[in-house]
Amino acid sequence: MINLFGLHLQLLLGQGLPTPAPLKVNEALQSVEVTVKDSDRSGFQMVFQVGRGLADRKDFALLEEARLKPFNRVVLSVLFGVTPQPIMDGIITTQQLAPSEEPGASKLTVTGEDVSVKMDLQKEQRPYPQLGDNLIVSLILLPYIIEFGMLPQVMPPEDPLIQPVTEQTRSQTTNESDLAYIKKLASKHGFVFYVEPGPAPLTNRAYWGPPERLTLPQPALSVNMGPGSNVETMSFKYGELAPKAVTYTKADGTTATIDSYSRRPPLAARVPTPHKLDFLGSGPDGETDAAKRVRAQGEVNTSFDQVATAEGTLDALRYGRILKPRSLVDVRGAGDSFDGRFYVKSVTHTIDVKKGQYKQKFSLSREGVGTTTPLVVP
Repeated sequence: MINLFGLHLQLLLGQGLPTPAPLKVNEALQSVEVTVKDSDRSGFQMVFQVGRGLADRKDFALLEEARLKPFNRVVLSVLFGVTPQPIMDGIITTQQLAPSEEPGASKLTVTGEDVSVKMDLQKEQRPYPQLGDNLIVSLILLPYIIEFGMLPQVMPPEDPLIQPVTEQTRSQTTNESDLAYIKKLASKHGFVFYVEPGPAPLTNRAYWGPPERLTLPQPALSVNMGPGSNVETMSFKYGELAPKAVTYTKADGTTATIDSYSRRPPLAARVPTPHKLDFLGSGPDGETDAAKRVRAQGEVNTSFDQVATAEGTLDALRYGRILKPRSLVDVRGAGDSFDGRFYVKSVTHTIDVKKGQYKQKFSLSREGVGTTTPLVVP
C-alpha cells in the first residue's frame, strides 16, 4: 500500500491470484499511467527507479523480480477513504529498461493491457449449433469467470430477426480468437464489448450490448466557477460537419437512408442535421436488411458522437473520486451551449507516486449543444 497524501494506491502482482507487491517494488515505483477508452482495450504503464549495488552484479534487482515479468497479472486500485476502487486489472506484456550514467536515473518501464488481452491469443475452431449470438457470447466467457473473476453482462439483441435461423446459421463455427469473435458478433448488432475492472479488486465486468447511455451521471465537472471549480483545464469543440447520413441497398433493390441519432435519452437539446451522405460498405454474404439497418445506424451514431466534444484535466484528490469512462457526467459553468450531460469516452489516470499527485485527463462527447438537464448532479 502506497500513501499519496490522503489517497492510497494498492498494487497486486502475480500469476493467477495476485498478491500485494513486495516492499522493494513499492519503494521503487515512481509513476503509474492507466488509459481507458470506450471502444479499445485499456492499457497501463508503471515506471520504476532501478539501480545496481554490490549485491546486484548479475542484473538489476527488479529485472529479476518474477512477478514483474511478462504475463503476470497486475491489479491497481486507489482508495479514497476505505473503499478500494480498481482502475486496472491487466496483464504485463512488455518490459523496457533505460540505464543511465546518473545515479538513481535508471528506469524500468512495465507496460500491459487489460485482461481481455488473454482472450486474443489463440484461435480455435468450435461449433455453436442452434444458438443465438448472446448465448454464444455467454458460453465463450465461461472459462474466464474463474480465471479473472469475470462477471458477464450479456444483453439480448434488440432485433432478433437480424439473423434468422437457416441451415447456414444453424451451426455457426468460428476459427477466430475469443475476443475477435465476440467483437464480430457485437458489431453485427451495433453492440460494443469491453472488459473493465470492478466492482471490487480481482473482479471484472464483461459487457456485451448496446452502448450504455442510461447510467446515473457522475458528480458534475465544474469549470469557470472560481473556488467551486474542480477541473484544472477544459475546452470544448463543436463541429457541424461531423454527422453524416448513411444509405444502404435493401434486398429488393430499393434504398433506405438513416439520418438521425438513435441513442436515448438525448444528451443535447439542439442536434444538427447531417450535411454529408455516405453509403454503407459491403457486409457478410447473405446479410439481411435488418442487419444492414443496424450497421448503418451504428455508423450514423458514431459520426454524431463527434459533434460536441470536450477535453480536460482534473485533480482526482480535489474531485474526490474517480471519473469513470463509458458512463455519463454533468458539466456546469460552461454556459448554455456546453453545460449539461456528456458521455465520457476516455480517461487517462496519471499518478506520480513521489509527488503524491493524481491527475485525470478526460474526453467527453455528445450529439449536439444545449443542455437537456436543468439540474446537474453536484
